[in-house]
Amino acid sequence: MIVFDASTLILIAKAELLDLFLAEIALKAAIPMEVAKECCGVRKSLDALLIQKALDELRLKVIAVKNRKLVGKLQGDFGLGRGEAEAIVLALAEKAQVLGIDDKNGINACKLLGIPFTTAIGILVRSREKGLLASSEALTKLTALAKHGRYKESILEDARRKLETRP
Repeated sequence: MIVFDASTLILIAKAELLDLFLAEIALKAAIPMEVAKECCGVRKSLDALLIQKALDELRLKVIAVKNRKLVGKLQGDFGLGRGEAEAIVLALAEKAQVLGIDDKNGINACKLLGIPFTTAIGILVRSREKGLLASSEALTKLTALAKHGRYKESILEDARRKLETRP
């Protein structure tokens, strides 16, 4: 299973990677309730509509987080928002193979807790490596991620180099 935080899910939707990713991944995809609220709260945005469509088609599943105490502890210990904390708790509870998260504090929590994670850029690079995207298409999607995400220039340059090479 892959669990998503809102940041990564919204970014891959904005970069028009969500449908491709969900079609190609061999894992079930899930989000906690708070992430569903964060992603689909503004129904007029394209990313919210794409995420809602994935939910409606059952390609993405909402799972309630049971351990509220741990959610609160993670929020306090790592300075996380509720969505990030719920995503981490859900990843732990479901023994997820990977957590999609782009929040810096969330990534730090994953590193300390030993949770495998990826980012929207990681998903893009992996899609290119698997031959699902041509270099030009992948670079266009990287531009969208750079526009909507908060990435250091060094991260974008590293991704650009990887996307320009052949799979």
